[in-house]
Amino acid sequence: MLASANGGGAVVDGTCRAPLPSFAEVYLRGGAGPALGERFTNPGLAAAYRWILHEAEAASSDREAQIEAARAAFYEGFVAEAIVRFIEHNEVMDVTGQRHRGVLAGADLAGWRASFEAPVTLDYHGLTVCKTGPWGQGPVFLQQLALLDGFDLTAMGPGTADFIHTVTECAKLAFADREAWYGDPRQTDVPLARLLSPEYAAERRKLVGHDSSGQLIPGAPGGAEPRLPEFATDAFARYAAAASAGGGHRGHGTGEPLASSGANPMVAELGPGDTCHLDVADSFGNLVSATPSGGWLQSSPVIPGLGFCLGTRGQMFTLTPGLASSLAPGRRPRTTLSPSLALRDGEPYLAFGTPGGDQQDQWTLGFFLNHVLFGMNLQQAIDAPAFHTDHFPSSFYPRASRPRSLAAESRLGEPVLADLRRRGHDLTVMPPWSLGRISAVARDRGFLYAGANPRGMQGYAAGR
Repeated sequence: MLASANGGGAVVDGTCRAPLPSFAEVYLRGGAGPALGERFTNPGLAAAYRWILHEAEAASSDREAQIEAARAAFYEGFVAEAIVRFIEHNEVMDVTGQRHRGVLAGADLAGWRASFEAPVTLDYHGLTVCKTGPWGQGPVFLQQLALLDGFDLTAMGPGTADFIHTVTECAKLAFADREAWYGDPRQTDVPLARLLSPEYAAERRKLVGHDSSGQLIPGAPGGAEPRLPEFATDAFARYAAAASAGGGHRGHGTGEPLASSGANPMVAELGPGDTCHLDVADSFGNLVSATPSGGWLQSSPVIPGLGFCLGTRGQMFTLTPGLASSLAPGRRPRTTLSPSLALRDGEPYLAFGTPGGDQQDQWTLGFFLNHVLFGMNLQQAIDAPAFHTDHFPSSFYPRASRPRSLAAESRLGEPVLADLRRRGHDLTVMPPWSLGRISAVARDRGFLYAGANPRGMQGYAAGR
């Protein structure tokens, strides 16, 4: 995979500057992107799909054989050949401001197979919550629930300073464990059972105090010594030095990667990227939660003749050796993609999720607690004022940490916000409808329910 940050060139005021030719050919015809309302076509992608279908139908009339032939055409045939050819002969501008080749090889593509994996689960207030394994950040949602189970959140009430403070401090502890322990379980021993055990949560819960913590403190499950990547330890060392000198750091993250950083003037600012999420329920009792995302148009090179980008999830590895998330051959990067399912009495009940990178398992946690503990319906739980912290390292370059940071919607009200400031949170007050892009569906006693985020006017709930 590539770790590109500016594969297509910078687009400023609708004009492309120094574009990668393959990107410009697809997205910037005439030097500018499609106008509002203009029809956009991608002939290369359409042709690739048609040829995959042709090879599948030519191979067999059996559906399973056709699927295997289509898979072979992509990962071993003409699609893989085009990808490898591009990587071998092209260098792409990345976040360093220099050009580099990708690290994906033909053997990587040919050796990959999709797999079925059992979800990681935790029981919470009558529901069994299902998340991805530690190759994604999904278990951090469960770790937060395990920590919060020892607090009387119902007595605190939704949207109160006590509630927001407690949830935020538990998030700091859970995400610190993400940095120290999460990675591809096929290649490394992730102590997931210990991380989710009641005993471990009870011990970690003691670290939650009245004031905001300025430390990143991973735990020691089973007595194992935790280690953090260098970008995490360096950031908190700088913060401690600045704090002792009377300084500090303010700001909040966007969740998904930016095409550049203010620290890198060589790459123009393109604005935030994002992914997408969908939840589906049907009358037969099936639920689907999916967060499909790989590359961003402003940061991923288009493969000539194929019309699609390579992903840039490789940036989520660490180059610190010996960690579960260290870069290694055949290893999956620890992604932020985090769809969610919940079962009631063993039956599918709720599917939910959101775009938002590192914030996915914070925004959805608030939604889930609003629904499960405070009795809000799906739409009410989505609409409630949102908040998150960027205290821990971002999963996206430049992997920044913002200790004690807390972004909160202004709708929480000044008394709540003032209380959070008094507790030491480095508060950034956000516009009233700005944080979170959650959607959810539920199936309960034969009825189907759905809710969608009104923020940004990009969420939809539909039924038939």
